[in-house]
Amino acid sequence: MPRTVDLDDRRRIVGEAAWRVLVRDGPTEVSVRKVAAEAGLPPSSLRYTFPTQASVRDAAVELLVSRLRERVDRAADATGGRDAARAVLLELLPLDDERRAEMEVTVAFTALALTDPSLRTAHEQTHAAVRDVCALALVHLDAGGAASPRPAGGAASTPEPAHVDVELTHAVVDGLALHLLAQAVGTDASWAVTALDAHLALLALRP
Repeated sequence: MPRTVDLDDRRRIVGEAAWRVLVRDGPTEVSVRKVAAEAGLPPSSLRYTFPTQASVRDAAVELLVSRLRERVDRAADATGGRDAARAVLLELLPLDDERRAEMEVTVAFTALALTDPSLRTAHEQTHAAVRDVCALALVHLDAGGAASPRPAGGAASTPEPAHVDVELTHAVVDGLALHLLAQAVGTDASWAVTALDAHLALLALRP
């Protein structure tokens, strides 16, 4: 590896290594030493950019959120009409290996944050990311798919969806995701997609 590494590249390398450790070993095992070994770097090389367990864990969470947003953007861009709402919400369900790994990590953070205050920030970041996707889905639903994803700090091109609808959609998605995680890998998951479609159909009928 070159002696001089761009900071963004270093964050990406460490974030990906932390993510692999996170998925394989769980949130409590994400340490500077273990992540450095996973990245093929000496622990001393992380001294200034990732000096603590919390900092390398944050890098993994940033990667999780970034990947989710990239997939959501692609899903919305690839579909038209109200199908965009469905497409972005499907990105939150553990229907393949990548999404399953993300959801397992998200659930782990949620559970551990109840007793470990150091994990509260990571839980809040993943929770907010999922809620933002639910809000974006309802923007597409209300606009018939014409709205574009809001830029950071920007205004939506349609009115904000009702708070209760966002919270309801978030709860539905979380519930479906948990049930999917509980069932055996490789078993039929079409029921969850059907349930999501039913939820969106009911929302589309509201005044």
